[in-house]
Amino acid sequence: MTIKAKGLGSKPETPMGVHFGSNYEIPLMRNFSFLTGFLFSSKGSDFKIDTVDFSLTPTYMEIPVNIVYNFGSKATKISLFAGPYSACAIGGYKIVSGSGFKYLAFGADENNDLKYFDVGFNFGVGVNIKGFVISAQYGIGLVNLSPTDDSKIRNKVIGISISSLKKNK
Repeated sequence: MTIKAKGLGSKPETPMGVHFGSNYEIPLMRNFSFLTGFLFSSKGSDFKIDTVDFSLTPTYMEIPVNIVYNFGSKATKISLFAGPYSACAIGGYKIVSGSGFKYLAFGADENNDLKYFDVGFNFGVGVNIKGFVISAQYGIGLVNLSPTDDSKIRNKVIGISISSLKKNK
């Protein structure tokens, strides 16, 4: 996450997260396909503002919508993909130095920690070996997740995935 609160930026640290779910690829035309899915994703950041340490770890149900360009042999394919995603927060936690663990509150008013909905853009590369896929991607959130006007919070995610792929023939 990138975080700017009250005009002050912070250098966030990126904690490890997890994502899992199901992807589905639909061939469109030679070398191109449509890839979507339904993913559980944890995102977040550790950061410091003034002398206070924070950790935010929201979890989302995410739907990526990617266009994929595949090339290579039948057994091994390289994929380049890009497209938007939409995500809805379903939970998460925060840790603030001095006050401990609390569940995140989602909503659009200033008493909440983050807004519910995130929209962004993913791009990446993958290797498909007989339906076993290893991919790396970068996702950048386009929505300000802060419920207040004096802060800006956006997701930025580097992801490495291992999956199997179901294809519609």
